Amino acid sequence: MAKDDKFSVTPWTVTGKVDYDKLIKKFGTQPLDDNLKRRLEKLSNGSHVLIRRNTFFSHRDFDKVLDDIENGMGFFLYTGRGPSGPMHIGHIIPFVMTKWFQEKFKANVYIELTDDEKFLYDEKFSLDDSRKWSYENALDIIALGFDPDRTFIFQDTEYIKNMYPLAIKVAKKINYSLVKAVFGFKNETNVGMIFYPALQVIPTFFERKRCLIPAAIDQDPYWRIQRDLAEGFGYFKASAIHNKFLPPLTGPEGKMSASQPETAIYLSDGPEIVKKKIMKYAFSGGQATVELHRKYGGNPDLDVSFQWLKLFFEEDDAEVDRIEKEYRSGQMLTGELKEILINKINEFLEVHRAKREEAKETIKDFKVNGQLALKMWNTILE
Repeated sequence: MAKDDKFSVTPWTVTGKVDYDKLIKKFGTQPLDDNLKRRLEKLSNGSHVLIRRNTFFSHRDFDKVLDDIENGMGFFLYTGRGPSGPMHIGHIIPFVMTKWFQEKFKANVYIELTDDEKFLYDEKFSLDDSRKWSYENALDIIALGFDPDRTFIFQDTEYIKNMYPLAIKVAKKINYSLVKAVFGFKNETNVGMIFYPALQVIPTFFERKRCLIPAAIDQDPYWRIQRDLAEGFGYFKASAIHNKFLPPLTGPEGKMSASQPETAIYLSDGPEIVKKKIMKYAFSGGQATVELHRKYGGNPDLDVSFQWLKLFFEEDDAEVDRIEKEYRSGQMLTGELKEILINKINEFLEVHRAKREEAKETIKDFKVNGQLALKMWNTILE
């Protein structure tokens, strides 16, 4: 965990205005620098907006993944979702990045739906609820365009039989003092949560290659444990690239919350709801009146609509530069900036809804992927 006078980042909560430079130091990760970006661009014959704009900003051993690509060894991908409710825009960033890596490097992808953790963490959350949201979230993930022949989506309570033999071996190497120090567990923490970190490590052992994990920075504590144990079990230390949080609609601090609808745009929100939320809640970097805005301009560094465009929704670098320049000068008003974001999000969600309907017919191909399940099982049995 990382706690500071002004912000806190844990696997379950993010509060305050996150200082990402300070977070890198606290977590002991490395910046995703220009040299790594150039190497990736050369190997992939292209670039992705999430990398170019520094939405993914930090890493562990990403250079070694690039080495493995150059040496012809390859790698595999692992990420996941805690199915506690409907997915919003912020949830899909790691999946968009994962899908791009799969597409560029023909890598296998393993996606864990942690229905067990969500049930264990929230006393008010039933296991039936978690299982229901596992299905719904899987549809949203599949809609992003993963290759069904190279993607295995598994739900912990369904696939625990396959993972459990290795999970107890890992658990035997982790003591309470370690998980207490890493996760801040207390004496009243239930034993399920104390065991769970051992389970989240297991997908990094599904293949005898290096595992790359695209995920939000708050999940990094799990990989620190994995990296302490991996080589002792004959596997590679996991590599990771970490994304920033899309700021909540209501302001630049914290992250979007599925339990606070005014902070987020859900993937299920229709065009009118999107427009209403952004117009009403999106924190503005503009001035109090049109006259003052024309005179002094706006602050895109604070404006949530601009940050969403820059971090994810506007791929054209020249267009982002134009919007920033016009907003800073006062030529573009806050309402005009919000309209740009509204149109971008609604275009994205219209396509997503159609793909999600198609996913209802193909989900079985992702959840019963015989080839990858067999690879996973054989590796665990070795």
